[in-house]
Amino acid sequence: MSKEELEQVAAEVSVCPKCNLCKTRTKAVPGEGSASAAIMLIGEGPGYHEDKQGRPFVGAAGQFLDELLQHAGVKRAEVFITNVVKCRPPNNRDPLPEEIAACSGYLDRQIAAINPQVIVTLGRFSMQKFFPGANISSIHGKARKVNGRVVVPMYHPAAGLHDIQKRPIIVEDFKKVAVALAEAQRMAEPEKPKPDDDQPQQLSLFG
Repeated sequence: MSKEELEQVAAEVSVCPKCNLCKTRTKAVPGEGSASAAIMLIGEGPGYHEDKQGRPFVGAAGQFLDELLQHAGVKRAEVFITNVVKCRPPNNRDPLPEEIAACSGYLDRQIAAINPQVIVTLGRFSMQKFFPGANISSIHGKARKVNGRVVVPMYHPAAGLHDIQKRPIIVEDFKKVAVALAEAQRMAEPEKPKPDDDQPQQLSLFG
């Protein structure tokens, strides 16, 4: 069922007319990966190479992402990768609020279809979906529980290409993804109720 829903979303995205990005795109980029992925990565928007190929993270930032996934101990084929907007903003500008809003239904359907245990947000625009008003420099790499799901905000891989000082920080953050997944799996197991058991918003492993 999840695979069919993802294919349906991709079909709709490929001909989507909901915002002005449809006028300048070469190819829409709905996302790709495992329909049963435990980890879902959400970036900002397609770039030049993604727009040409119709696939997410295939340029320089994508090569760095592949390296980061290795640090996390997961293979690209095991995760699902998408963006908050599915078409390239002209000249790689930031996506506009109305463009993010136009695409939000697609992203919500993808999340529902895959039902990942961990969501990794890449960059501030995908972070804002789960942590509105937060500052990425303050919360990057810190896993938090949002609506019963573990979400880990990360710097966008492109940040490590533009600012060499951020690169080791991003690598260290990604090494925590496997731990976040283990924590999410532990949380999914039925637990005996404890008196006065208030679960902290921020998971203790990532304080």
